[in-house]
Amino acid sequence: MRGPSALASLVAAAAALLLLIEGCGGAMYKVGDLDAWGIPPPSKPDVYSRWAKSIHFALGDSIWFLYPPSQDSVVQVTPRAFAACEASDPVLKLDDGNSVFNLTTPGRFYYISAAPGHCRKGQKLAVDVPMANGTYLPPTANDLAAFAPMPAEAPAGFESAALGPAGAHPSAAFRAAAAGAGSFLLAALSFAVFLL
Repeated sequence: MRGPSALASLVAAAAALLLLIEGCGGAMYKVGDLDAWGIPPPSKPDVYSRWAKSIHFALGDSIWFLYPPSQDSVVQVTPRAFAACEASDPVLKLDDGNSVFNLTTPGRFYYISAAPGHCRKGQKLAVDVPMANGTYLPPTANDLAAFAPMPAEAPAGFESAALGPAGAHPSAAFRAAAAGAGSFLLAALSFAVFLL
């Protein structure tokens, strides 16, 4: 039988664990600040992109998707799958109706609804997470492809082009990459930045 000292040790260990969890955890954000993750209303077709731009995420933060599990889900996808609204090969799929994704590494992360037709109606979200010092990683060519259709062949030198100053917000890097990539790509990237 365990004595009072064992119980006191267990309580102290639980309290220490709670303090550790609270000290390491970041903020949790309900996606879109809407009642639920769903197709954006016609009056706010860009609700998810505007919401993501309004939040200054940090490492350790979490994003919370709330939705009826019998009607929807959320999948984390690659940039190209995000552009194509393709949910068949997700990075991660959650469908419990109360899905939390922890933002533990810097970069851009992409989420879409796996319900048929929802993504094409605007139920998609891209989130930028800065490094611990607050600077953002420059977007990769794949990140650029998530927001702008790429020509059949990328312009010469595009893959090695500088994508913006180190630490700049990703939208600044999109504009910098467009400067030398030709008029078609410039127009497509400008449209993508507008959508962000």
